[in-house]
Amino acid sequence: MSTTAANTQIATFASGCFWGTEHIFLKHYPPTQNKGILKTTVGYTGGNPLVTNPDYKTVCAGATDHAEAVKIEFDPSVVTYANLVEFFYRTHDPTTVDRQGGDIGTRASLLSLLVAALFPIVDAEYRSAIFTHDSEQEAIAKRVTEEVQAKHFTSKGQKIATEIVAAGPWWNAEDYHQLYLFKNPDGYQCPTHRLN
Repeated sequence: MSTTAANTQIATFASGCFWGTEHIFLKHYPPTQNKGILKTTVGYTGGNPLVTNPDYKTVCAGATDHAEAVKIEFDPSVVTYANLVEFFYRTHDPTTVDRQGGDIGTRASLLSLLVAALFPIVDAEYRSAIFTHDSEQEAIAKRVTEEVQAKHFTSKGQKIATEIVAAGPWWNAEDYHQLYLFKNPDGYQCPTHRLN
């Protein structure tokens, strides 16, 4: 498939373990089928700006506040940013703080909440977050979030906990994490990474 840099945009999402987030997007938007996603990369973002070039062990140890995230290069003439945001919400539980299923970030435990009150830089690698790349993406993400909240969660008494924040520095995860569930089809997959 051919595309030029002029019509390529970036979307960045975090919704628990990045293996599952990347996997579900690529299963439903395979690049070979021209459904709009051109490429994905998993990595770390959104944390303590003093922690640069983090690796998986450091992020999981709770010392960085970086999220495991997926960066998606897409063609907006094929799939819109709003479509990707809506799909993101359908693929995980956005009402939980710092966790998805069995994947629990360090801020989700009671002890960690107490530590976070004293030392606010505590890891949240499994949080739900949308990292926007410009003001248009921010407005779209907020609008779609309000729509999803009203349609799926308000009547249940639940509130979306997803952070919508400006994208900051990005670090690619180690090579073995890239396309992990395609290379390891029997690998761990968070049970919340499914279409709702």
